[in-house]
Amino acid sequence: MRAAIYNGRKNILLTELPTPSAGDDDIVVRNIYASICGTDVAVYQHGPNTGHRVTLGGEFGHEMVSEVVEVGKDVKGIHVGDRIYPYPRLAKGDSKRAGTVGGFSEYVLIPNAKLNEQVYDIPDQISSKTACLIEPFTVGWRAARRAEPKKGENAIVFGAGTIGLAAAIALKSFGCSQVMLCDYSDFRLNKAKTLGFAVCNNGREDLRETAKAYFGEAPCLTGVTADVDIYIDAAGAESILELYQSMGKFESRMVVVAVLAGKRPVDILNMTFAQHALIGSGGYFPVDVEDVITMMVSHKWDIESIITHDFSWEDLPQAIEKASCVNEALNVVIHY
Repeated sequence: MRAAIYNGRKNILLTELPTPSAGDDDIVVRNIYASICGTDVAVYQHGPNTGHRVTLGGEFGHEMVSEVVEVGKDVKGIHVGDRIYPYPRLAKGDSKRAGTVGGFSEYVLIPNAKLNEQVYDIPDQISSKTACLIEPFTVGWRAARRAEPKKGENAIVFGAGTIGLAAAIALKSFGCSQVMLCDYSDFRLNKAKTLGFAVCNNGREDLRETAKAYFGEAPCLTGVTADVDIYIDAAGAESILELYQSMGKFESRMVVVAVLAGKRPVDILNMTFAQHALIGSGGYFPVDVEDVITMMVSHKWDIESIITHDFSWEDLPQAIEKASCVNEALNVVIHY
């Protein structure tokens, strides 16, 4: 089978490996599409330990849609020909493998496969291309859920990449009234605008003033600020936490879903008197998978429009390079 091996910074080996075989409790799937995650870009551009745990010399990729090609005799409810979403936390039987399921290889063995645990059926109403975005959308969905949004609340999402857009769509689905996306990339903000979101290029606009004009005003520790209940960091810039602490209204909360390296300073006294909440969100749970699949079936949002580039597997290194270009690309996928 065709396989992509991660050998370090800007070093991917495209090679042939033996095709796996299913044991009695296992299935083998053939990947149809795989999406490139921001952490795949990070380990490619900067080396190991800058994104997901990707083992040197190992297969990688985890955002995928697949077809079942072999089913062990003791597996129930899964059949050859089914289109499925491999759930990365469980697909390899080890949560540490969540980032290295093998999305960039042609075939993947899924041990001890159970429907709605290791894999989920993909309804016919969802195209295979859209389905390869289930994984990043569940990450954004979980971030929105962690904010515990209430009907009528307002939100700002930093980062108009796939996860930021997913979080914004989830916030609207949970009942938020107004949602704004912030980014430095006009290319990505224009995509967000076509989906119906307010946008702000906070690289050249004063976010405080833009947000007050859009959301209205509310009291904060230092006077008057924008009436925003929820902030989500899907970008990871060092300035975002500081910005939230300075402009968040009383009792607002911030969810961090961006994968950040190192430490960030927190003004505890400010957080205490402003009654701010700082919340972490990493990964997803089955309820998020179910919600995302339901949302995709509804066709309320043009999810496939988020995919801006589609490469063949043989061009994987070029695809990852393109995914690094935030002013030219949003979501980049490969096909087999």
